[in-house]
Amino acid sequence: MTPKPLPDTDRFVVISGCSGGGKSTLLAELARRGHSVVEEPGRRIVRQASEDNDPSLPWRDLAAFARRAADMASADRETAPAAGWVFFDRSLVDAAAALQHATGEAAVERLGRDHRYNPEVFLTPPWPEIRVTDAERRQGFDEAVREYDRLIEAYKSLGYQIVDLPKVSVTERADLILRSLNAQGKNR
Repeated sequence: MTPKPLPDTDRFVVISGCSGGGKSTLLAELARRGHSVVEEPGRRIVRQASEDNDPSLPWRDLAAFARRAADMASADRETAPAAGWVFFDRSLVDAAAALQHATGEAAVERLGRDHRYNPEVFLTPPWPEIRVTDAERRQGFDEAVREYDRLIEAYKSLGYQIVDLPKVSVTERADLILRSLNAQGKNR
């Protein structure tokens, strides 16, 4: 039997999870292998807001930051390459979870239902041994773990299948993701 083709948005693959869990390194490995990747909206916003002395930094105004991240994540989906797997470092769901946390708005349901990604979401778990802070990532480890828990809840509430990535090398993580996606029945 021929596998059923995947909907077009199923080629949009989310790498999310704990801040400092190895997402950016993993995305760099997937890019090195020739796949399209989209940088995390949060890091882009922090860089731009820091240069412009903009108050929408997550440690100044989380709600404003989350709204900008949602707008940017939505635009990223609209401008994603037209073919092949596209790997997103975080997604619109991440931004909606942050907005919901900051404001109490039902943002996950509102934004997450109409803007779908691949049904499998790959999460990097808390991994204190590799975590570092920098000018763009000031969040402490405990807050990062709470954010991770909120993300699990958000993705599950939208019906996504969570794939917790093991604490292994970046090449092993990339191999696991590509095997899992290829097993869905359509090689991109």
